[in-house]
Amino acid sequence: MASPTEKENAPKPSNFLRGIVERDLEQGTYRQRHWGGGPGDAAHHRMGEPDPARIRTRFPPEPNGYLHVGHAKSICLNFGLARDYQGICHLRFDDTNPEKEEVEYVESIKDAVRWLGFDWDAHGTSHLYQASDYFDFMYRAAEYLIEAGHAYVDEQTPEEMRVNRGDFSKPGTDSPFRSRSIDENLQRLREMRDGKLEDGKAVLRAKIDMASPNINLRDPTIYRIKHAEHHHTGGKWCIYPMYTFAHPIEDALENITHSICTLEFEDQRPFYDWLLDRLAEGGLINTPQPRQYEFARLNLTYVVTSKRKLKQLVDQGHVTGWDDPRMPTIVGLRRRGYTPESLQLFADRIGVSKADSWIDYSTLEIALRDDLDPKAARAMAVLDPVKMVITNWDEAMGAGHLDPCSAPVHPHAPERGKREFMFGRELWIERTDYEETPPKGFFRLFPGNKVRMKYGHVIECTGATKDASGQVTEVQATLVPDTKSGTPGADAVKVKGNITWVGVADGVKAEVRLYDRLFSVPQPGTGEKDFLDELNPDSLKVVTAYVEPSLGRAKGDEKFQFERHGYFVADRKDHGGGRPVFNRVTGLKDGWAK
Repeated sequence: MASPTEKENAPKPSNFLRGIVERDLEQGTYRQRHWGGGPGDAAHHRMGEPDPARIRTRFPPEPNGYLHVGHAKSICLNFGLARDYQGICHLRFDDTNPEKEEVEYVESIKDAVRWLGFDWDAHGTSHLYQASDYFDFMYRAAEYLIEAGHAYVDEQTPEEMRVNRGDFSKPGTDSPFRSRSIDENLQRLREMRDGKLEDGKAVLRAKIDMASPNINLRDPTIYRIKHAEHHHTGGKWCIYPMYTFAHPIEDALENITHSICTLEFEDQRPFYDWLLDRLAEGGLINTPQPRQYEFARLNLTYVVTSKRKLKQLVDQGHVTGWDDPRMPTIVGLRRRGYTPESLQLFADRIGVSKADSWIDYSTLEIALRDDLDPKAARAMAVLDPVKMVITNWDEAMGAGHLDPCSAPVHPHAPERGKREFMFGRELWIERTDYEETPPKGFFRLFPGNKVRMKYGHVIECTGATKDASGQVTEVQATLVPDTKSGTPGADAVKVKGNITWVGVADGVKAEVRLYDRLFSVPQPGTGEKDFLDELNPDSLKVVTAYVEPSLGRAKGDEKFQFERHGYFVADRKDHGGGRPVFNRVTGLKDGWAK
């Protein structure tokens, strides 16, 4: 297993964003910029020292829900670029919408970023920011745009604005309010700010070009009236900036160099540049200003990442909550047993590009297996138990005798020691390990066949007992003497079958939750069907299992490889207090392979 230093020094996969960063560093694009010790306008930064960060990126979630696997990719990308190029990544809460945001989501986002292995502290300073802290400057910028002739207050109805905006085949029509004087616009904006106008009565629009082929430049709205309490600023404001106006300003105040967004913001980039160019002309923001770059968002098969759809799954009880291990939320992935390292590895492997594509879910599971394989302790577990009785045990070994057996905690790490368990007259085995009439190639238990009980003895199956319905209730076998694993002569008896087991004497009863993919189709919600009709009815099966005694000491969130079965984790919420609960993280191989 690679050491932390080796991982840190390992070559990073190249992509177009790294190329942009390296070009800017080589050309010294941002070398002369100063940093005022915190976010601020041009004058604030001019008073500061040369920026200690070679680049500045940001992760700017809106605190209106739980983060999902797509956000994990963005976190790894933005924080990873800053880490690799001696920069700083800011965590910024884009809390410009007062009605959808909650402190609960703020705390969950901070926890997710830290769990993924990143932090916003650098050079003795916390770079945790809130967009709402910039409302004063945003309003100042709005008045400046009016004074410079670049904005006006529009009092058309929403329907009139929609019609006059035009479409892709027809240019827009100027608003009748577009030619208002600067003084009149300032007066109306201040009336909006002072709560003198009702919601929807007026908006502030940028004055750009109603004939632009890019509809986003047809005088976009930059402020709207919203009489609502904000979770951070309270009732101070009743007008709020639109995201497309707030976002570039936030970047500029924070000295961001590379503002990395997903492709849906590509059409907004001309407005991003237009706004920052206007503010730079007025000397309001530091220069050179940030630049926006777009990459394709993560589309993962068998997953939905729409916040609306995820909320519907929770609200309608299709899952047990935001942290249900079938959910693609970071809290769900964490409870399922995914590790921060596996998500970082996944993000590195899929890379970034400008082209939309679907990533198969198996790619995520492969990254998880590659991370867990060298780490996870091994253990035996029987998930569909039936009892096997060794009928000659008392005669061969002595009545009541229990034979101690052992196995390595990890087969490739002998320094981690051994785990111990008892072999006795009665063992739990998998129901599928017995066949009265075996199919071709079946080398496990059937009458007359010998198998090795892994880490234990060779036994010979003699038959089974069935109930009235024909289901096997007990398997019988006899012990083959002098065949215990690790003893002289153990290999004298050659067998083709080698099966796992748990002793009845010291096995631990456990609840095991066999999780699978939440949806049964690769691209749920993209066709004509309701995405809820595409839920996988077998996404969760709960069984009562028996596990070896080492698992009785497992701690919540501890990962294991159950031999034969796959990777499992002690449930971080329900495991403990004498109630062992394990979740299946993933199988040993892709069970969905075509």
